[in-house]
Amino acid sequence: MNRGMLMGWLLLASAASAVCGPYTIFNGDGSDEPGFVPPPREPVLPSPPPRSVSSAETTIPFPPPPVVPLSRTEAKKPPRPPVLFTKIRTAHVLDWAATPNDVNNLLKKMKNSMDVNYAMEIKTLAQVDGDPENNPILYRSGHYHFAFTPAERAKLRAFMLDGGMLVLNTGLGSKPFYDSAKKELGLIFPEVHLQRLSADHPIFHAYFDLDRVTYRRGVYETDFRGDEPWFEGVTIDCRTVAVISRWGLAVGWEENENDAYQAYASEDAQKLGVNLFAYATAQRAWAKQAAGRMAFVDEEDAFAGKMFLGQVVYDGEWKTRHAGLSILLQTFNRKTDVPVKFALKELRLSDPAVFDIPLLYVTGHEHFELGPDELAGLRQYLLNGGFVLAEACCGRKGFDLAFRTQVARLLPEYPLKRVPSGSLLFRLPNSVTRAGVTPALQAQLGSAAIEPVLYGIEIEGHYGLIYSPFGMAGGWELSQNPYAYGYEEGAAMLLGQNILMYAITQ
Repeated sequence: MNRGMLMGWLLLASAASAVCGPYTIFNGDGSDEPGFVPPPREPVLPSPPPRSVSSAETTIPFPPPPVVPLSRTEAKKPPRPPVLFTKIRTAHVLDWAATPNDVNNLLKKMKNSMDVNYAMEIKTLAQVDGDPENNPILYRSGHYHFAFTPAERAKLRAFMLDGGMLVLNTGLGSKPFYDSAKKELGLIFPEVHLQRLSADHPIFHAYFDLDRVTYRRGVYETDFRGDEPWFEGVTIDCRTVAVISRWGLAVGWEENENDAYQAYASEDAQKLGVNLFAYATAQRAWAKQAAGRMAFVDEEDAFAGKMFLGQVVYDGEWKTRHAGLSILLQTFNRKTDVPVKFALKELRLSDPAVFDIPLLYVTGHEHFELGPDELAGLRQYLLNGGFVLAEACCGRKGFDLAFRTQVARLLPEYPLKRVPSGSLLFRLPNSVTRAGVTPALQAQLGSAAIEPVLYGIEIEGHYGLIYSPFGMAGGWELSQNPYAYGYEEGAAMLLGQNILMYAITQ
């Protein structure tokens, strides 16, 4: 992009605003809607990326770049740093370039404070390479309504499923852009629930611990109250692939200190930006490693007399790992030679069909609530002798708190208690006295192996519900997320098999 081209776009935008209104860029752009916040009216040309020594992509936290000795007599041009961030350019420069130096300034901050060196690019979505290795994070910022084409949605979906990340920044909290961002992610991933990320999400702790932030005065002049960061995300197989920031990040990256803006304070905006990069980098490396791991194939016609197990559907992120439970069931059959084959159904607790299913599985990452009919259905299911296996996927506190709250409402006469170490749950078919844990949980607990922790609701002498506050499904898939607080693969599989054995024999 050159100066003449950008100035031409700015002149076109100015001409359009003179005809349609001071901030209009196209009909239906949302500039006349409640909650619209116009972009700053002093557009500045983006600064060129700094010339500096390249660093290879690193793990998190970032080590310094490798030293490459140069010849004493031969002058060499420093290699270009790897691209981390691609800013999406659209036809309306007043929208996408309202904060033209946002990413550049953030990358400079990262280089100066952490000695890491990455580059950015500005491209249209058509110019973007679909391989995340070449542009791992796509960034779209704006103030107005927008829409992707069906082809662009398909391209973005494939990009994110292949390990890339999409970050959508709501410029100065402008609601038309925010509404469009939510709509577009719903169209790209119709099967996944877009959900606000709780303060314990790894994005808020990937480099800086930032579960509380400082907002500018402009945020509190809306109806919002609170001090937790507001990101909404699409999470697939424990990896958040797309993020919407409800309040502005970009002006903080540019260090524009206008307190009237609906934005994060500059220091916290920059920390959130670093966390996004750290999270995306670590998750992309993990996604590459996890690709090709064990996949489950349901032998749909290979056997008769299936026992159906149910995964509970609720309003929220109810499906975290797509193959974990199926893999566990398959390994259980091989381990025990129990002549029962399993298949899975996905259903709500208000569905009468739950009473025909001997075991229900409940999981999630974030906060959720069950409706009165769902709570009533689950209560009757347990009192009728059904069995529930539940886990906080990745050991996430949002789900843990919500699940404990729902259970207390569900069966107040049967409290959730820790399962004692001598229980059959830890003896058959596997003896499990110590359980290995993930590196993240090890760092928290100070031990690589712990006495296994399960909680249960005991009804008339046996457990009708077993709950793990630490994640297991990633271990069943042999690919625990690097941020997971959970059991390592072997322990997760052994505990899962024991729970299934208990469920069908007690």
